Amino acid sequence: MVTQFVWAHRLGMHLDMRTVDGRRVRVVDQGTLNVDAGPDFFNASIEIGEECWAGNVEIHVRASDWYRHGHDRDRAYDSVILHVVQYDDAPVYRSDGALIPQMVMACDPSGAARCNYLVNAAGAMLPCRMTLLKLPEIYKTDWLTALAMERVYAKSDRVMAFVDESKGDWEGAAYVTFARGLGFGLNSEPFELLARHLPLRFLYKHADDIQIVESFFFGQAGLFPPYEEGEDGYLTRLRQEHRFMCSKFGLRPLPLVWKMARTRPQNFPHRRLALLAQKIYEGFGLMGSLLDAPDVDSMRRLFDVRLMGFWTNHYTFSAKGGCSPRALSERSVDSLLINVAVPLLCARGRSLDDPEAMERAIALLQALKPEDNAITRLFADAGIGLRDAFVSQALIQLKREYCEKKKCIYCRFGQRMLSKEIFKG
Repeated sequence: MVTQFVWAHRLGMHLDMRTVDGRRVRVVDQGTLNVDAGPDFFNASIEIGEECWAGNVEIHVRASDWYRHGHDRDRAYDSVILHVVQYDDAPVYRSDGALIPQMVMACDPSGAARCNYLVNAAGAMLPCRMTLLKLPEIYKTDWLTALAMERVYAKSDRVMAFVDESKGDWEGAAYVTFARGLGFGLNSEPFELLARHLPLRFLYKHADDIQIVESFFFGQAGLFPPYEEGEDGYLTRLRQEHRFMCSKFGLRPLPLVWKMARTRPQNFPHRRLALLAQKIYEGFGLMGSLLDAPDVDSMRRLFDVRLMGFWTNHYTFSAKGGCSPRALSERSVDSLLINVAVPLLCARGRSLDDPEAMERAIALLQALKPEDNAITRLFADAGIGLRDAFVSQALIQLKREYCEKKKCIYCRFGQRMLSKEIFKG
């Protein structure tokens, strides 16, 4: 792992490097890291002695790993032009018997130890904490900006995929994105599946009656409780309406898995589905409304919905009392701005090649308070200033896509921790 890091980032490549048989090695291009099967780096360009080679590079701790991994019998490795190892304990050959040039890259043991510590501890803690506390602020800002943009682009990619699937229907894509956002991570997948199953164009045909829309959502979501004598008339009407619609359209409830164990009642999916039904009933036009909204407060009002009828004082079909007609808290509304409004605005700007629209999406993130969760608190303890949601989104991206996946050697903070005394010439 550490040797791969050294090679990828050209650390120590200014030194006098030679193959095990004494030929000088100069790396013109170290190649591109391969994350799939095959040699470790593709399309490298390397001068070995008086010849310039173009091909792939394989990296191992011990040269004998070439045989242990079966590369000598795998034609996919016949394109290897240089074998880079920490320990030269065997010559290596291609499947046709040709000898492969081999070079020892002896990494300092402390560098290897730091690399192993990073990778092995990354999933459970923040092993680079002391490094972060000492980093100059400008170094942190540069990487956090890249991470935040990486996350925004990934979310807008999802929106653009929805647009493509719906043949250019931006409101339909906004509806699926909004539904997914209402899951707030915990139930995002079932919300998205339900919205895909009940597309906006289909619901538009029944939008003049909110109970029909609600019957679709609750019935297809499988959230009707078992029948009980004397149940609320509202629930009975929804059941009847859903049975009729199932017969008419050949529908069957989806096998969705809703996560409600150890969850507060206000986070149950019921009121959020009621909110979604009400938005359909009122005339769903989220994409257009976001584009027309003059400021952040106007965007907030698009998500700050007060429920009607039964759901003004119910968390579920049976749990009554203790709730407000207001569907979402201020914190939840801001979460929807981050996870729904920003990706929609960014995707729209990208589709039109409109930098100003994309800058507006980023400005919205920078205008919102940072998220307060276990991830942001972890990094705040390591000296990362949480000034806004742009930074908190960067930290979530860092934790999810780098720390948890143990990709520390591709993180600039991890690289900083590894950069000193890692190569032994």
